[in-house]
Amino acid sequence: MIIDQQRHGRPTSSHASWLTRLLGATGALSLAAPLTWIGYSALAINHDLPLPDALNAPRKTINGHYIGQISYYAKRSGSGRPLVLIHSINAGASAYEVKPLFDHFSGQRPIYAPDLPGFGFSERSDRRYTPELYTTAILALLDDIEQTEGGVDVVALSLSGEFVARAAQRRPELFHSLTLISPSGFSAARQLNRTERAANNQTSERAHRIVTFRLWSQALFDLLAAKPSIAYYLKRSFVGPIDAGLLAYDYATTHQRGARFAPLAFISGALFTPDIRQTIYATLDLPVLVLYDQDSFVGFDELPTFLTQHQHWQAVRISPTRGMPHFEQPTQTSAAIASFCAAV
Repeated sequence: MIIDQQRHGRPTSSHASWLTRLLGATGALSLAAPLTWIGYSALAINHDLPLPDALNAPRKTINGHYIGQISYYAKRSGSGRPLVLIHSINAGASAYEVKPLFDHFSGQRPIYAPDLPGFGFSERSDRRYTPELYTTAILALLDDIEQTEGGVDVVALSLSGEFVARAAQRRPELFHSLTLISPSGFSAARQLNRTERAANNQTSERAHRIVTFRLWSQALFDLLAAKPSIAYYLKRSFVGPIDAGLLAYDYATTHQRGARFAPLAFISGALFTPDIRQTIYATLDLPVLVLYDQDSFVGFDELPTFLTQHQHWQAVRISPTRGMPHFEQPTQTSAAIASFCAAV
């Protein structure tokens, strides 16, 4: 007896042939989209946009065999202890991120702000970006600037607080105080973001190989560097409207040759230090101020307990903010930093 296979839920030979053709076409379409974007990224996106100075100050450079060329802004007018401002790490990071603080303290005291390796006007070569590279670069900057007896006051944003803390652990004589704005390292285990989990689970090396694969690394980064994408992530760091100048500068600085290398290392989790709170923060023997409130990317559940155990650490909540208090609450933020630096 001949059974009608199609009527009983099994494809006939003609049906199977049609289904094969359909799946083949669907597969081709799903492959065509990323290949089209890879081609568009390579041929149509401008990776040489004009990049103006981020800050209104002379720009200096230092060079080292390991750190490469580092650019930093320096305004030496004013008196007192030098203030060093360190931007965060993200796709569009640069010294522009510290602009409200740089502008506020300019003329009051000597002030410095670098572009960290892989960002802004500093070297963006294809190399391994690691916590050690950033720690060494920060120490090279502090060795190059005008020092005063007892060290300098340093303010660092987000993940860069980990690098500055590592530098202070290694060369404590260079530091007078440290202010961490919305730092990583105080999240409870359940709050860890994907990049922090990759670092803790030791999967960052595998993730780094995937995101930096030559065929698609530039195209992947161009998706992150598209203006809507930048605006989306900035919005998560602002309670109110995002800063238009910061958005424009982020877009310009992400559209430079080599702009992808450091951010892709960050995305993979390679720049986080596992157990930074126990291995680095807890060992510091200098005054530390934490400025925080809400943050879409890190948490502070472990901060209260840490403060009770380390008397030279203190915290001030700058509210309402989401990681960029110096943009949204500039008066309150600068006053907290000035009061802290004067008191210690």
